[in-house]
Amino acid sequence: MGYKEFQLDERFDRLVEYCKASGSIDLSLYLEYDVKRGLRDFNGKGVLTGLTEISDVVAYSLAGGKKTPINGELYYQGYPVQDLVKGFSQRKFGFEEITYTLLFGRLPTQEQLDEFLDILGEMRNLPDTFVRDVVMKAPSHNMMNTLQKCVLTLYSYDERPDDISIPNVLKQSMQLIAQFPLITVYGYHAHQHYHEGQSLVIRNPKKEMSTAENILHLLRLDGSYTDLEAKVLDVALVLHAEHGGGNNSTFTNHVVSSSGTDTYSAVAASLGSLKGPKHGGANLKVQEMFADIKAHVPEWENEDMLHDYLQKMLNREVFDRAGLIYGVGHAVYTESDPREVILKEYAQKLSVEKGRDEEFALYDRVERIAKDCIMSGKILHKPVCANVDFYSGLVYDMLDLPKELYTPIFAISRISGWSAHRIEELVSSGKIIRPAYKYVGTHRPYIVVEGRDEAFKNLD
Repeated sequence: MGYKEFQLDERFDRLVEYCKASGSIDLSLYLEYDVKRGLRDFNGKGVLTGLTEISDVVAYSLAGGKKTPINGELYYQGYPVQDLVKGFSQRKFGFEEITYTLLFGRLPTQEQLDEFLDILGEMRNLPDTFVRDVVMKAPSHNMMNTLQKCVLTLYSYDERPDDISIPNVLKQSMQLIAQFPLITVYGYHAHQHYHEGQSLVIRNPKKEMSTAENILHLLRLDGSYTDLEAKVLDVALVLHAEHGGGNNSTFTNHVVSSSGTDTYSAVAASLGSLKGPKHGGANLKVQEMFADIKAHVPEWENEDMLHDYLQKMLNREVFDRAGLIYGVGHAVYTESDPREVILKEYAQKLSVEKGRDEEFALYDRVERIAKDCIMSGKILHKPVCANVDFYSGLVYDMLDLPKELYTPIFAISRISGWSAHRIEELVSSGKIIRPAYKYVGTHRPYIVVEGRDEAFKNLD
């Protein structure tokens, strides 16, 4: 008997209402019991739940007990990210160098980097028939689900999947880092072929290529790309590789890893977190917002028109009426997001090569005006700056990356940070992460089924 999908009807509608009523909690109770909702305090600062040496995010200076907003600083294993990007500006393996640094705690020597690149190159493959038997079967419309499915299935191909000794976890992690670009691009081609009727092109990766180069090589029908395209994508991967232990997907990895589970399950959990539009899909929302701006503000250089339209966005009058200007504002950074500052520079270079410098100028204009609109309209505890999502969508669009791959590209990058944090959790913690939840319901006596109609009638 074939699979039959359940058809929703009024019976299910009743269950939905019961579910909503059961899950509703009085928001005033969060204040009464001083619950840090979303692990955030009253001022929006994250609650301290762990320690890490992998990366540091700095938005304030502290002198005499007074906090002063500063230009944002991001450190990977203690190294400023700005210096890291400048250091490999003329080389093509920036992301790989950063991956090494995150995993092993220090910058590699040339010999160490060459050895690491050789190992990653040898690992940049998938098990025999995996593409045919797994990637091509029942291709998903969402590439994040494709990544999750493939990661969980790789468990079955591993001879020691549940071994969480550090040597085995490191091997598994490096394999996934090397395999993510293949799974992502092959999954996209499978989706395009089976759902969109496009030609199916599966190209083998090249060991001598960087991760960024291989993504473009595998994705494009002719396999070609410019040096600047590969460099910009490489920088984007570096800037998304890690951002402290407090972001949702990395914290998820810490929580799941603390239970002692396998690498594949921990990574799949992080992928599920990153898929959420509140985490990994922000740059898509920025792109949608700019499409709306272009449709309603034909004079891109008219700052008064842009100001009026952005103000209408904040007033919930236009676009999605959420009252937000996407890509502006950050939970931690104040004066600037260092990732945005760096990516903006490369976005400008790419816009010249692509003949889209006027569009870049529009982004620059909106960034400046949006900050003024937000700051003038609200009483804020800290300054507002554009974040890395503001320009990443534009960069991906100029690279001709399909929107279906925007969040998976984030995952290809962030798997390096997840892996470093998983190893740190296994080495340093040993305790399962188990936060407390306070019960605010009522205790009720059990009633046999025959008496429930009478007992519940006054409640309905």
